[in-house]
Amino acid sequence: MAITQTMTDACKQNLLKGDIHFDTDTFKVALYDSTATLDATTAAYTETGEVTSANYTAEGVALTGASITVSNNVAYVDFNDATFSNVTFTARGALIHQTDEPQSTIAVLDFGTDKTVTNGTFTVTFPAFNSTSAIIRIE
Repeated sequence: MAITQTMTDACKQNLLKGDIHFDTDTFKVALYDSTATLDATTAAYTETGEVTSANYTAEGVALTGASITVSNNVAYVDFNDATFSNVTFTARGALIHQTDEPQSTIAVLDFGTDKTVTNGTFTVTFPAFNSTSAIIRIE
């Protein structure tokens, strides 16, 4: 089992087809434990290895505040940080996925180590919104 941080192949293909619209589509971020296998070939949202908790909903939470820009010949996208409240789980990574058709995966996030929360708030903090750090970049 492994979680490998990457933009997924499905995202690349669907971007070229014109099937992903970061400015209008709906995206979610789902959380996964260390039993999950997520990588560039992950083409669809999966419940396998997804965390569970009384206040965690399968498929994760909606991402809001999508911002798109181009700078230094790099196009990039950012979202507001994602918050999961009153939860108890251990997460190793996440999957950003599109909920509109074609329901493409977008990116796999590897947290580097297990992150544990007990009856608290878990926040996925996205990196700085710039051409070298944004969570989704096309160079």
